Amino acid sequence: MNNKFTYVIGLMSGTSLDGLDIVYVKFTKNDLSQFKILSAETINYTESWKKRLQNAINFNDDEIQILNKEYGVFLGEKTKEFIRLNEISDLDFIASHGHTIFHQPAKGITLQIGDGQEISNAIHSKVVCDFRTQDVLFGGQGAPLVPIGDQLLFSENDACVNLGGFANISFEKENQRIAFDICPVNIVLNHYSRLLGFDYDDKGMIASKGEIHIELLNELNQLDFYKLNPPKSLGLEWVQQFIFPILDKYHLEKATILRTFTEHLAQQISLVIRPFDTVLFTGGGVYNDFLISLINENVKTEISIPTDEIINYKEALIFALLGLLKLEGKDNCLSSVTGAKKNHSSGVIFNPKYSD
Repeated sequence: MNNKFTYVIGLMSGTSLDGLDIVYVKFTKNDLSQFKILSAETINYTESWKKRLQNAINFNDDEIQILNKEYGVFLGEKTKEFIRLNEISDLDFIASHGHTIFHQPAKGITLQIGDGQEISNAIHSKVVCDFRTQDVLFGGQGAPLVPIGDQLLFSENDACVNLGGFANISFEKENQRIAFDICPVNIVLNHYSRLLGFDYDDKGMIASKGEIHIELLNELNQLDFYKLNPPKSLGLEWVQQFIFPILDKYHLEKATILRTFTEHLAQQISLVIRPFDTVLFTGGGVYNDFLISLINENVKTEISIPTDEIINYKEALIFALLGLLKLEGKDNCLSSVTGAKKNHSSGVIFNPKYSD
């Protein structure tokens, strides 16, 4: 290992199925806030992989086990290709978030697939993965996990918001990191965009041409989740149970659904960020110009938008950090964020196994 730097590859797949994010990062050992992203790439899923990952919530245990192994092989192959294309020679380990299939922390359930042993065997490198399970076992939400990265890497901001499949926020309050999911974002917007033949609503253009349906907007804003105090987190199951049925029952044009839901997002996010002076915004939703403009209209808060590299790869970067903290035996899950009974160091470590 290098005495001054640690070299890590971080893997992240979000619930909105935007693709597999791979980041190669160099951390300075005596000051983790001094990091540099050396290479990064998003690998789009084939239609076959999209369908399998979307439908996995309905799979039985045997099908899930097969998918976990095959997705691990996929992650290993794509990481190996990334290493080759970027001519990476310095690599201490790989940290993988995997892809979330189930997340029902109230029932003690969370599952991120992507067999760490398969990744480790493919790359011949140590792998750290499965960061959420231990937190749920300790009574936590298992999410969000990114806030400790916000605290260690982006502390110059009053708060950090990520607009991915879901919007989440983290901030310091009374010397503790507080974080929670705000609302679903791309997991819903992309769903209705796909019904129109688009992977996503580019810059929010479709939504901007739709009309607001007031009754629908009011019903969305009255959802019980928004009244809960943190810690709280969201998953695909919640969207399927509460959001899609509400949006579909009005039988509206897709542009009207997108416009109304985007308004809903802007209102919910604005309510949460209003107390802060500066907030760092990252995630694919930052490129939804219409959504960002609606939020800006609702708040005096300065919305800070970083480089494309940080916008797109912040979560993969932070999972690389979580892996590093795990290997150093340091806490990477904060009880103030997840509601677990204590801070802890989460993740499962895999070392390569070689067959004869």
